[in-house]
Amino acid sequence: MADQTGFRHLGTRGLVLVLGVAVAGVVAPASPASAAVPGLVRIFAASPTNSDDYRTVTATCPVGKVLVGTGYEITGGTGEVVVDDFAPNGGPASAPTAVTVGAYEADATTANWLVAAYAVCANPLAGLVRISAVSSTDSNSFHSATAACPTGKVLTGAGFELTGVTGEGVVDDFRPNGGTVSAPTAVTVGAYEADTFVGNWTATAYAICANPVPGLVRIAVTSPSNSDDFRSVTATCPNGKLLTGTGFEVNGALGEVVVDDFTPNGGPATAPTSVVSGAYEEDAFAGNWDLRSYAICADR
Repeated sequence: MADQTGFRHLGTRGLVLVLGVAVAGVVAPASPASAAVPGLVRIFAASPTNSDDYRTVTATCPVGKVLVGTGYEITGGTGEVVVDDFAPNGGPASAPTAVTVGAYEADATTANWLVAAYAVCANPLAGLVRISAVSSTDSNSFHSATAACPTGKVLTGAGFELTGVTGEGVVDDFRPNGGTVSAPTAVTVGAYEADTFVGNWTATAYAICANPVPGLVRIAVTSPSNSDDFRSVTATCPNGKLLTGTGFEVNGALGEVVVDDFTPNGGPATAPTSVVSGAYEEDAFAGNWDLRSYAICADR
């Protein structure tokens, strides 16, 4: 006899199938997306203010965080002070956790000045290491070195170091590669003698490298080109991205311009999103020159 209700008997197997369809149709709530570089903050440390010829300071990440990017600032030097050391710690098998900045007077000055170090820090990143590359050792007026990340890694930040030139060398290029749609994987450091120097010296490039980071790109902004004594330019990450690292480049000055400020924004509880680069002529220079600021940015 036919079922008078108009429904077929489903049986156990049919009931399971129907329930399966019903469950599959339920849309689960989306979980919030994780930041590409979680826990980003900017840490600041400053040296004493005085008229000594040399000073140094180290900015260290909070316990449990690692160093992914760097910055520095000279206050009161107005082109008479050059950064000689801008060195993240760590190594090819260990993650960096701090950056040390050392600066010399290029010409004797009685002005009081200080040097500040900025550490861009984050929760531990997979595969984070520090790679270095050193230029030739000689008395040439220009030295260059490129530190490239190991295959499969990307550049989140960088540093440099001049050895043997003690305040007579000026870093002109601190340039990460990459672009607005491609992740950086290397940094090139180029340095000139500010004044004639007969000793042997070297330039070292430091690359902070990690396993691929979602959305990592390099943004570049260039100032006008003219013969003014000072200029400043800001590189800002696109909407939806945060700053991990930085870079700069001086074009046309050939060692006559000092990058005095190279400052990521943010704070100890705030992720950075931009970097301000400022540069002075070290000696009067009649030629036109420009300053380029680089921001390395990852998905928020």
